[in-house]
Amino acid sequence: MRQRWDIFCTVIDNFGDAGVCWRLARQLATEYDFEVRLWIDDLRALHRLWPEISLNASVQNVAGVIVCEWRAPFVDADMADVVIEAFACNLPEHYLVAMAQRPQSPLWINLEYLSAEPWVADCHGLASPQTGSAIPKYFFFPGFTENTGGLLRECDLVARRLAFQSEPAARTQFFTDLGVQVLEHSTVISLFAYPSAPLSAWFEALVASPAPILCLVPEGQLLKQVAEFFGGPLLAVGESARRGALTVQALPFLRQDIYDQLLWSCDINCVRGEDSFVRAQWAARPLLWQIYPQQDDAHWIKLAAFFELYKELLPSDAAAALAALWQAWNGRGDMRAAWQNLQPLLSVLRRGADAWEAQLRGSTNLAAALAQFCANHV
Repeated sequence: MRQRWDIFCTVIDNFGDAGVCWRLARQLATEYDFEVRLWIDDLRALHRLWPEISLNASVQNVAGVIVCEWRAPFVDADMADVVIEAFACNLPEHYLVAMAQRPQSPLWINLEYLSAEPWVADCHGLASPQTGSAIPKYFFFPGFTENTGGLLRECDLVARRLAFQSEPAARTQFFTDLGVQVLEHSTVISLFAYPSAPLSAWFEALVASPAPILCLVPEGQLLKQVAEFFGGPLLAVGESARRGALTVQALPFLRQDIYDQLLWSCDINCVRGEDSFVRAQWAARPLLWQIYPQQDDAHWIKLAAFFELYKELLPSDAAAALAALWQAWNGRGDMRAAWQNLQPLLSVLRRGADAWEAQLRGSTNLAAALAQFCANHV
């Protein structure tokens, strides 16, 4: 009998939480042959990432995953063998009761947010007794080092990416299919960020670049800032605006598999949150990460912890320039000056990104780590 997994996800960051859970659910179903149900409270977010998801079906089978709309009151469901709370969401009360009544207790996992902080390895896999329940909850931490849960990576991801990037015609065809024309010697940037990003200051620097810059922006709130900078109307999908060396073009919001190809095709990727941040690292291209802001500025600690690892493969001058740009992009520093200092080092950063991705390949992937953890405990 196939092992049943339930993944519960509440959408907080619009796409990041849903994106991680959807990738994980698909991988567990297709590569490990588990029966996976994804309970999600916002089908709209999932539909944007994977358009085959219907907004009108409370239960549907898509890409090998049983997608269930999580709404109140919670519908009765058969108990799973493995139950995952994604990002500290709270399970429905009567689901918890059903877990306790099951003859063989399910494995209960709290899938945490990704972090490079040193304490993560010490807490990964630990059991936490739960008040009013005899079933322990295990904390599972994705991460970048040994003794963590690793990163999401499909078994064929690296091979697909290498095949794509080794064939220039694949990149050309990809941009043609999107209606994007890339001028010779252009630097192509993908831009996915929160509305708080200091876009205007960066655009001012890009306008003055010595070579053409093409910035590709998926449709969303960021296009309001683009319109304000250029002093024109909101760009529709396919439209572009130009000033100096900078051209900005609006793209449709891309489904996950196509977004991966966008990251593979660009020279620099601006990403946010967790899902796009991890996928940009697998793209082996320089990245600019806007971390999700947290109370008490806790996100700065997470940003610094990751950069401590990432900079080890960079020369000191490139590491210092990239650190300044990341700081400015997240609200501390002069974005225009930081970009001007970094721009001459882009080829160095490209080699560093390639080396970082190669290093990550040696670590486990999150789905495999979860499957092994389950095999050890169920």
